Amino acid sequence: MSAPNLKSVAIIPARGGSKRIPRKNIKPFHGQPMISYSVRAAIDSGLFERVIVSTDNAEIAEVAKEYGAEIPFLRPPELADDHTGTGAVVVHAINWFKARGIEFDLACCIYATAPFIQVERLIEGHDALLAHNKSFAFSVTSFAFPIQRALKRTPDGSVDMFWPENLNKRSQDLEAAYHDAAQFYWGRTEAWLNGHIAFSPVSVPVILPRHLVHDIDTPEDWDVAEVAFEVLKRRGSI
Repeated sequence: MSAPNLKSVAIIPARGGSKRIPRKNIKPFHGQPMISYSVRAAIDSGLFERVIVSTDNAEIAEVAKEYGAEIPFLRPPELADDHTGTGAVVVHAINWFKARGIEFDLACCIYATAPFIQVERLIEGHDALLAHNKSFAFSVTSFAFPIQRALKRTPDGSVDMFWPENLNKRSQDLEAAYHDAAQFYWGRTEAWLNGHIAFSPVSVPVILPRHLVHDIDTPEDWDVAEVAFEVLKRRGSI
């Protein structure tokens, strides 16, 4: 769906100071800095007037520039700690441009640690946002096992079901459930600025296959993701 009159900006948050995986945003992943995959996907999509990286770190800024991103500012320290949410970073970037007379209709937050991101999915998200006239469109994937049959530990150390009424139900009879795929979040700028909640009926999902979704938070996660990436690359799936 084309929307030539709508201006879009890609905002890639990438703060320094990663603790579990040092220099995570620029650590080489299959021969390229991790952040390069997000930057190149945004540029190659052709959807954005500007592709920026919001970072507090000079080294990340230099690497991001090498792959084509803009670094119009260095993020202030108060927005670069462990407790700062994605929304605050996006709002800061939107307001930074607004203060200089530059306004966008759409803003897409793309995570810096999303090497499995695909251009066609970004386009799908953009088109879904407009086609459904929603505030947000973001990537999700299905849970590998029905959440309705989830188990919990009880205080005495034994096991019980969260929903015992589903004990004898077949998996295929239970409603599919999805979780955030942590790749990208398209949104109308006014929705970002007004603090609308993306995990709600104001959003439309972009459903990704599970093999394209990898949460990379620990060194073990990193190793698993690299193996998966290699397999998909050999198959021509990425």
